[in-house]
Amino acid sequence: MGRYKHLTIGEREDIMCMRREGRRVGEIAREIGRDKSTVSRELRRNSCERFYRASTAQRRYEARRKRCRRPRLLDDPERLELVRSRVLEGRWSPEQLEGRILLERPDLAVSDTTIYREVAAGRLDRCIGGRRASARLRRRGRRRRSRDGSERRGRIKISHEVSERPPEADGRSRAGDWEGDTVAGRAGGACPVTMVDRATGFLAGGKAASKRKGPVREAMVAAMRGRPCETVTLDRGKEFAEHALFTEAVGAECYFCLPHHPWQRGTNENTNGLLRQYFPKGGDLGAVPEAEVQMVYDELNRRPRERLGWRTPYEAYHSVALHLL
Repeated sequence: MGRYKHLTIGEREDIMCMRREGRRVGEIAREIGRDKSTVSRELRRNSCERFYRASTAQRRYEARRKRCRRPRLLDDPERLELVRSRVLEGRWSPEQLEGRILLERPDLAVSDTTIYREVAAGRLDRCIGGRRASARLRRRGRRRRSRDGSERRGRIKISHEVSERPPEADGRSRAGDWEGDTVAGRAGGACPVTMVDRATGFLAGGKAASKRKGPVREAMVAAMRGRPCETVTLDRGKEFAEHALFTEAVGAECYFCLPHHPWQRGTNENTNGLLRQYFPKGGDLGAVPEAEVQMVYDELNRRPRERLGWRTPYEAYHSVALHLL
């Protein structure tokens, strides 16, 4: 048995014309290649006072199709508002929202796949003033570019290889083992310094006046002031050339990744990617106040993370519970 196909507007116009000519239902059905019962049902459903009009029939058909459609999850205003406020404005990922809803509001469960599908279909564009919703996602559909393994930067004298790091730091079993980096802005200008706790993902740091060793070291020392600091894992960028002075000021040893092995400090790399949503590459950070930088850091610390059971880094680091939804 072939799959049934709904009548088209062209077929409805043929039915209308032949019906006005006074032709019988069976004759009309043969002419348009349809079953007699299909034509009979169409006339019964969509005739008004025994008069059949194709445009009216098509309009009624479309209304019935819309009513019988299974409602989408994001037709619910409360779910839609969570997606709009957290993903499109708060810059959470769909995965983060899915996990946090299950933790805090399971009655409003919605999967990341559903959110991505609605974004791809353009049905969420209307939520942000007509702009594309996909532009608010982290990667915006861009792909990573591969690089060769050659070293392009100057070399610095390091204190310890990452393989020498204590087992507590490797196992993420305590707070106070940090990964550090800078996020490049406009050449020669100010840049964010990021210090991320390996155990909790908590982000500390601030704005350095430039990506030079002195300002970067000062920002790192300021970020660790008053916080537990056992170890710091860095890459081999020249901006970390004063790591010995940092160790002297803070009392924590620095450990260095192998060249072009960013996954050895993957927690920091992931956080830097999140930070790019706020400070795009090549942007001038010099005009951005330190208070605004700290506000962004605080916003990232209040985003749910899958590896923390959809708690936030702030909750994990400070051992508290927040209400975010």
